[in-house]
Amino acid sequence: MVELKTDLSIDAMHAAGKVVGRTLAAVREAADVGVSLLELDEVARQVLGEAGAGSPFLGYRPAFAPTPFPAVICASVNDAIVHGIPGGYRLRDGDLLSVDCGAVLDGWVGDSAISFVVGKPRGQDLRLIETAERALAAGIRAAVVGNRIGDIAHAIGSVCRAAGYGIPDGFGGHGVGRRMHEDPSVPNEGRPGRGMRLRHGMALAIEPMLIGGGTDGFHTDRDGWTLRTDDGSRAAHTEHTVAITDEGPRILTARQEPGRLPAPGREHR
Repeated sequence: MVELKTDLSIDAMHAAGKVVGRTLAAVREAADVGVSLLELDEVARQVLGEAGAGSPFLGYRPAFAPTPFPAVICASVNDAIVHGIPGGYRLRDGDLLSVDCGAVLDGWVGDSAISFVVGKPRGQDLRLIETAERALAAGIRAAVVGNRIGDIAHAIGSVCRAAGYGIPDGFGGHGVGRRMHEDPSVPNEGRPGRGMRLRHGMALAIEPMLIGGGTDGFHTDRDGWTLRTDDGSRAAHTEHTVAITDEGPRILTARQEPGRLPAPGREHR
């Protein structure tokens, strides 16, 4: 069942989303050659704690997972698509890192992800990340009252496929609100004009996942969480929590430049 949020609830989700934005900015600023993924998780814990926020990731255990998730961020490096567990791995020059983060504030959830290169980037990695961002922007533009879930999926998938990238089937966006994962599912590929109609008050996590090698194959790592590309190619993941409103899509997890405080007022339309 899809819960329609009130305008006050959307404002509360926006507050949680600001915490996510600050957390991702702090993690990105701390990510450098030689820094471990576990150290980045500690940075995220500190920012969440200072904001009085909890983590919807820590202790989360969906049906597929062998163990509860042990961290507050997912840190996925190079061929890891999503759900990477932060550990002792130390970042190397040129690593492509995707960081997924959530926050729970006053009972409401924000969820967002970024991908970036540590150190000196390769051109193909920048193109992969830029395409993921364009796919996210296309999905958000389609998230308007009267459209359908399939319109979002088609917008994302069209950008990814036109650039020659693969899409992991069965993983994509979702509703969000009091819980991190709510109805409806938001695929990263689909047919326009199909699926649930979008209404004012829906809140969705829209999150393209791209496989750089162009194939769709992936597998789950031995940790039971991390998804990796079958061909060993690099992957990118980006995400925003977005409210569907009569005035247009409202991004609730707007990003901030490292070291900068969030600007006041409503987020981008």
